[in-house]
Amino acid sequence: MSHLSLEVNYKHFRDLYLCFCGIHQCESSHSFGPAIRSNYLLHFVMDGKGRYYSKDQCYEITKNQCFLIRPDELTFYQADPVQPWTYVWIGFDGEMAKKYLEAAGFSDQQLVLHYEHCEELQNYVTEMLNYNSLTQANELKYQGLLYLCLAKLAESAPNNLSKQAKNENHYINQAIAFIQNNYANSIKVSDVSHYLCLNRTYLTALFQKHVGMSVQQFLIQFRMTKAAQLLTETDLSVSDIARSCGYQDPLAFSKSFKKIHCVSPTEFRLIKKQDV
Repeated sequence: MSHLSLEVNYKHFRDLYLCFCGIHQCESSHSFGPAIRSNYLLHFVMDGKGRYYSKDQCYEITKNQCFLIRPDELTFYQADPVQPWTYVWIGFDGEMAKKYLEAAGFSDQQLVLHYEHCEELQNYVTEMLNYNSLTQANELKYQGLLYLCLAKLAESAPNNLSKQAKNENHYINQAIAFIQNNYANSIKVSDVSHYLCLNRTYLTALFQKHVGMSVQQFLIQFRMTKAAQLLTETDLSVSDIARSCGYQDPLAFSKSFKKIHCVSPTEFRLIKKQDV
């Protein structure tokens, strides 16, 4: 029985952090549990087969499959007596761990996934094992390799991502968040659709359906709302406010502003000062 492992005790990272990892060539009928884990644990089967028990369900696991153990859930797994498995495991946790696992395709109903490129993940874990001294530099390397592992899983799960993406509200929320975070830059509708990996026409149709306006109209409205706020609350020049709202040309900004607020930026500021 061959067994290589690494335990990491640092938990300075909040979003995601490595707890332990390893490679295990199991002997016949080798088992673990029933037991409860305090973190997430992924097993990637490189060869052989075995069984995984979770919530009164038994899963037959073979080569190029991975199974997820979640925190505080009673599980048991055992290598096949004739063809015992060899697997790579990665234990991790963090505030974003569940979300990243969902992006990879795992859910309450999906604790086992097929994955054709387990050898790539084995290479990442082998690299982790090579950094066997717990220095700050190695700690950062562990984190980077952990993110790469989860990114590989997410790349291989287009069907699972498309299921999530079918929720039209999800698209709308993500588009609005992108606009809120980037309105000060010279973004266009094409940048929003590219970020969401959506056809521009489809995104526009979604906005028209759920928001009652096009993406372009929403972007302009949002910028003009921010501009009105800056005109009221600051002494910045109209040119500075234009640039702060994603316009390099102050004249184009003033034209858009007047179209929304029916007065020029300068007139708007004077009116607001008189109202005080």
